[in-house]
Amino acid sequence: MTGWVVALDVGGTAMKGAIVGPDGATRGPLRRPTPHDQGPDAVVAAIGATLGELLEDARRRGLEVAAAGVAAPGIVDEARGMAVFSANLGWRDLPLRALLEARTGLPVGFGHDARAGALAEATLGAARGERDVLFVPVGAGIAGAAIVDGRPLVAGGYAGEVGHLQVDPAGEPCGCGGRGCVETVASGPALARRYAARSGTPVAGAAAVAARARDGDPDAVAVWADAVAALAQALAAAVGVLASRVVVVGGGLAGAGDLLLRPLAEALPARLSPGATPAPRLALTALGDQAGCLGAALLARRALEDADAGLSATPGA
Repeated sequence: MTGWVVALDVGGTAMKGAIVGPDGATRGPLRRPTPHDQGPDAVVAAIGATLGELLEDARRRGLEVAAAGVAAPGIVDEARGMAVFSANLGWRDLPLRALLEARTGLPVGFGHDARAGALAEATLGAARGERDVLFVPVGAGIAGAAIVDGRPLVAGGYAGEVGHLQVDPAGEPCGCGGRGCVETVASGPALARRYAARSGTPVAGAAAVAARARDGDPDAVAVWADAVAALAQALAAAVGVLASRVVVVGGGLAGAGDLLLRPLAEALPARLSPGATPAPRLALTALGDQAGCLGAALLARRALEDADAGLSATPGA
């Protein structure tokens, strides 16, 4: 069986991989820890070993793998195949694509995890067929990735930092060095922290805040409303510049469903200029935590197309 690729979504704590067919069907999904506490070399070795596991599994299943795809966090320069910087993984100017091509002997598609997720949602998921898409995973942090006129917006790897748009100049300090970023108000840890500070009751995470908000806990309702307002403000700024037709919300907070989407759909249009920026359609991720892995598979297919194009362009080929 031909036309298969192996794909890996590398996170700060875990890697999710699969063998993926031409139609997006997956085989042999796996999850492995990311050894971020052992240094960048250990992470690269773990990525290579996990790709090796996937390739061996594909061989046992009789699946012919033509390429590999890897999506990673941090600042990623897809054009050069470089992991420019990742605070969580310790990478700096790491030629990861070349290292993995040497290890696997395959063309490797390499990209940013959020941009890979945006590509997957626009190709297979909640924004299927759309050419102007903003994908915003909201979880431990808040990322962003835009597809504009059908192409991912990269800007050397720096595009899409929705989480660090300032929503309150007098707000809390952010890990990025700024103050009042949307991530300090609307990320999962921020929701839990702000609820505990307001109520005096610690909670395990954002899911607990959401559950209490559904039950009418006034502190949870207030903290949740602040998060929605901050997200709406940041999304309005991004959509005002990009004119995205669809905004897909992913990450852990997408699990809150209508508790997040309904008030956000009401708040966002009110912050846009109706004569200048049409309100986008808001949607929850259709691919869940598989968006990054499926996006990595699409990157693998693009790498294979590029490799084939290079071969066909060779004199005498």
